[in-house]
Amino acid sequence: MANAWRRDKFILLPSHKILILAISSLLLLLFFFYPTSNPNPGSPHTLTLTLSHGIRPYDCFASPQASPVFASLVEGVRYPFLFSLADFGALPEKPHKNIVRMLKGKSFRKPDISATIQDLLEGKERDGGLVLDVGANVGMAAFAAAAMGFRVVAFEPVFENLQRICDGVFLNRARDQVTVYAAAASDRIGNITFHKLVGRLDNSAISATGAKLAFKSNEEIAVEVLTIPLDEVIPDAERVLLIKIDVQGWEYHVLRGALGLLSRRKGEAPYLIYEEDERLLQASNSSALEIRKFLESVGYHHCTRHGTDAHCTKI
Repeated sequence: MANAWRRDKFILLPSHKILILAISSLLLLLFFFYPTSNPNPGSPHTLTLTLSHGIRPYDCFASPQASPVFASLVEGVRYPFLFSLADFGALPEKPHKNIVRMLKGKSFRKPDISATIQDLLEGKERDGGLVLDVGANVGMAAFAAAAMGFRVVAFEPVFENLQRICDGVFLNRARDQVTVYAAAASDRIGNITFHKLVGRLDNSAISATGAKLAFKSNEEIAVEVLTIPLDEVIPDAERVLLIKIDVQGWEYHVLRGALGLLSRRKGEAPYLIYEEDERLLQASNSSALEIRKFLESVGYHHCTRHGTDAHCTKI
């Protein structure tokens, strides 16, 4: 009986070979051409932005890859996502606390803004509009929204942070959902001197005073970055659900560059979150009072404080 299988073995006829070849070819075609970058088959279409000034989104695939890449799953959020840490080059003697957690096998400690973004977007239609992340840093707000299936437009002028956002685009398979601009949002198109701090790029700012306000001992580097108003990027036909702004005191200029977006009528105007730190605002020659007056002029009469952030709506 050891050789009985030989008597009953299947004979592969020419017609069978043709059928198998056809099925294999079809599977290969599906593998190469089926869109796998979007983890949500029912998620909204890819955002296409056409600008009259020739300003195009940042191309992650053309960006040099940073090394090493540290990434971990964010803990405690309803819609989990992978978060890439802004820690560059060789591992420092005192690595970031979340890198230490990762080396111990723990998840990334949940950023407050990530949970806030997901709470505000919960229950909203995924194809109902955009989320704008201004001062995106390494994507703690952008990927919190993308993990829920929302389309995101992020603005970040610091190259090292752009690399980490690109890490997040790859790791979270969010290519069809996250569009990135290598620019600082402002009230005009042009260039401006930007001050970044070595080792603390989350505190970089257009104002040199604002950049060093919390970390006076860090080395400061001045670079030229592109500035662009939000109104120049977002088409009138696109609904915007939420705008998050954290730009170390440059908030007033960002808001002025979004006059058209903010002037939309109640029910169509975006929910607004912006950092309202008086010291940082004064370093950029503005104030919380000036911002509140501007927002009231376009119909945002309801603002509440949440820590150092202000949440504003039209009601």
